[in-house]
Amino acid sequence: MTSTILTNIKNHVLTITLNRPDKKNAFNAEMIGEWVHALEEAKHNDNVHVIVVTGAGNAFCSGGDVGGMKQDQTPLDNKNKLWENIHRIPLTLKHIDKPIIAAINGPAVGAGLDMALMCDIRVMIQDSKVSEGYVKVGLVPGDGGAYFLPRIVGQAKALELLWTGNFISSDEALAIGLVNHVYSQDQFEEKTKELAEHIASGPQIAIRMTKRAVQYAESLELEAALDLISSHYAVIKETSDHKEGVQAFKEKRKAVFQGK
Repeated sequence: MTSTILTNIKNHVLTITLNRPDKKNAFNAEMIGEWVHALEEAKHNDNVHVIVVTGAGNAFCSGGDVGGMKQDQTPLDNKNKLWENIHRIPLTLKHIDKPIIAAINGPAVGAGLDMALMCDIRVMIQDSKVSEGYVKVGLVPGDGGAYFLPRIVGQAKALELLWTGNFISSDEALAIGLVNHVYSQDQFEEKTKELAEHIASGPQIAIRMTKRAVQYAESLELEAALDLISSHYAVIKETSDHKEGVQAFKEKRKAVFQGK
């Protein structure tokens, strides 16, 4: 049986590929389980500095596999299907302080778009499109869209996208800050690789603590955020990476970080 998730590690970058191209990478319970397992392994693998999530074929993810979903379930069954299964992805991602990049290589719809929003940054292939399509089938964004989207594009724009379910192009996604970069089809793979490897070659302790500081700052008062970052700063200042960075600056050369 073909795995629903493919993984590959190169130059400290783990690429996780959603692998149901015949279904436009719509996820089922098997894929969610394999995805969580891959993320948990990456969290504890010191050889992994950056995680890239992408899709096989010409789509990123079309959301949940509607054809494979059970019908006539109770409200509690429906809730638990999300909480005990699909929600494991955002909850697992929350506890990974390594940078995570969504490489949106084609359409991302509904929960598929939400999966990209859960990542730290997003890059998108030119001339593709994304949509929060829940409203078109009379649903609320059950996979985290109502949480992540307004934090990325602002509340008003998020509500517009959620209420209309309209598709937006890669250019509009870039303009509203939904994605960080848009790359042409012939450059997409190489540019994504360059970005991931650039981050992967940086001072890993500083990068991971920066991610924590940014995430926590969303819910902290200024005093608490400054207290937290001062603690991070004190720890980072004693790392070999900091000492190497200072020495490289003095010698006018590129720093070589060891993640220590």
